[in-house]
Amino acid sequence: MSGEKDLAVLIQNMEPVLNTGEYVFCTVENLDQIPDIEKALFFFRENEAVTIVLEKNIADDWSLKYNYISSWITLNIHSSLEAVGLTAAFANALKKENISCNVVAAYFHDHIFIARKDAEKAMEALHALRLAQEL
Repeated sequence: MSGEKDLAVLIQNMEPVLNTGEYVFCTVENLDQIPDIEKALFFFRENEAVTIVLEKNIADDWSLKYNYISSWITLNIHSSLEAVGLTAAFANALKKENISCNVVAAYFHDHIFIARKDAEKAMEALHALRLAQEL
């Protein structure tokens, strides 16, 4: 199952879900510095360091530094990795509300990390985008 590619269908049927918790982006030189990698939401190796995203309370327990506390929204529709325009559509909807977003496209769903203070406003913007597509 490779996911939906049609942008109109994706927007009409996306169900944004605000996950519970607070999430942070931290960096480490290598994964050996992480006591339990299974507790990480995800990690990404960059030339400068390894970025690891995890719940804030775990980062605090491990004394990892961060400067951005985010909320995590999942778009509950299986979007294809080849779909064109979905990221631009929701990023523009959030931009109109002056909300920064950090996006992770996983195999089944798109995930949006936004500043904690903007969580409810972001959910409203995503619901408005969906409703506008239905008209």
